[in-house]
Amino acid sequence: MVNRKTVAVIGGGVSGLAAARAFDEQGHRVLGYERTHDIGGVWEPSRSYPGVRTQSPKDFYRYTDMAMPDDYPEWPSGQQVHAYLHRFADKHDLHRLFSLNTGVRSVDRRVDGAPGWRLTLESAGRSVVQEVDFVAVCTGQFSDKNIITHPGQDAFLAQGGQVIHSSEYIDPTTVQGKRLVVLGGSKSATDIAVNAVENGAKQVTMVYRHNVWRIPYHIGGINFKWLLYPRFQEVQFNGWGRSPLQKAVAAIAKPFVWANLKGLETMISVQEGLKKHNMKPAVPIDAEVGCTIPLMTEGLMKYVRAGKIKPVIGTYDRYEGDEIVLSNGERVGCDLSVLAVGWKLGFPFLNQDSLDKLIDRDGLYKLYRFCVNPDLPDLGFVGIASSFATVLNADMMAKWLVRFADGQLARQPSDAEMRDNIEMMLNWKRHERPAAQPYGGLCTAPFHLKYFEELLEDIGAKKCRPVYPRAEVYHQSLRAAPDYRAG
Repeated sequence: MVNRKTVAVIGGGVSGLAAARAFDEQGHRVLGYERTHDIGGVWEPSRSYPGVRTQSPKDFYRYTDMAMPDDYPEWPSGQQVHAYLHRFADKHDLHRLFSLNTGVRSVDRRVDGAPGWRLTLESAGRSVVQEVDFVAVCTGQFSDKNIITHPGQDAFLAQGGQVIHSSEYIDPTTVQGKRLVVLGGSKSATDIAVNAVENGAKQVTMVYRHNVWRIPYHIGGINFKWLLYPRFQEVQFNGWGRSPLQKAVAAIAKPFVWANLKGLETMISVQEGLKKHNMKPAVPIDAEVGCTIPLMTEGLMKYVRAGKIKPVIGTYDRYEGDEIVLSNGERVGCDLSVLAVGWKLGFPFLNQDSLDKLIDRDGLYKLYRFCVNPDLPDLGFVGIASSFATVLNADMMAKWLVRFADGQLARQPSDAEMRDNIEMMLNWKRHERPAAQPYGGLCTAPFHLKYFEELLEDIGAKKCRPVYPRAEVYHQSLRAAPDYRAG
């Protein structure tokens, strides 16, 4: 008999919806908290810049039991994703579970020493305390803006300049005739640079610290998903938990893997003219294949070749008058400075004691299956791990987490097993796969298939080994898992 729990779900985006659905479906009482006025997280329109679309194809940027509409393009727009999330919430009646405009200020252990947590909530200027049996943290990695300033910024603003975070770039009509400088080299930076050109910006400069590999939507006319996501590509990289035999085979295959990846680099470099425009990265592509590798915004290289976007390697030194002085000494005229500097990874509602248990000395997170920490009982994470398949990843994690919380995994780990696995993963990230260290080591890419198969085996689902991460195959596999209901 599984006791019915009161479960707090923090966040109403992709991951929060997955968690709310998973716990509700198994019979628990779900209390969802979303600090903004609508569900959708980063896909809520007021948080999305114009022209944003997914970096992942729609066939696995989806929940296991619900495909995106047939008339959606391969890479849906932000508005389409937001509409899809609302349809998913409608299908599973999830709106009833969420309190909107409700922030979580703190999450602390219950004062009476009983299992569970004590949440301090804030809504409409009032603070309320809610005790729960389990907390699912679903705020992801894109919750709080990374805000930075540079010398001379106040004077730059006073003389009429503007400085905004990339998430605040929501009205492209305001760039017409302006000199725009974008700080950063992420997908959002290139999206905004291209959008600004297409909306009449007078001058667009993109400033970033170093060149990175950007994956075109099509490489040599082939959709990139067939080159990066299949199993035969995943096994080229040094995944975690490899046996001595697997390591030996990898050593034998290393020259062939090198040749394959070098060929991919050459195809991208020649196709996009990277060397000519000083945009070819200095590191091999396998050192960057992970959650930091962005897709190449369509139109980026076209506008670079036309001189409409000027890429500059460096960073801001200071604002001076209506110019930005860069670290290389170059001066760039600027009316609007867009800081595409990402988001802060963290959980401000967790106290320092919890954070010390969660994060190791070098900033890497200590999580079993990217979901739970044995020193933080009755608390788990969904969507904290970045992925090329964000929605599918969150859905699979949520289905694993509810069974873990209920002790219903077919392969329920012991405390010692979790600690040993966490230590193995930390060692792998530090010594075998440095590309896995960014974002606190919270990235499952490019090992989607490996990760999903671990979750499915834990759950006791029907075994499946698709060549490509197909959501409908995982749905069928999960349907064969042992069923139960709380209460």
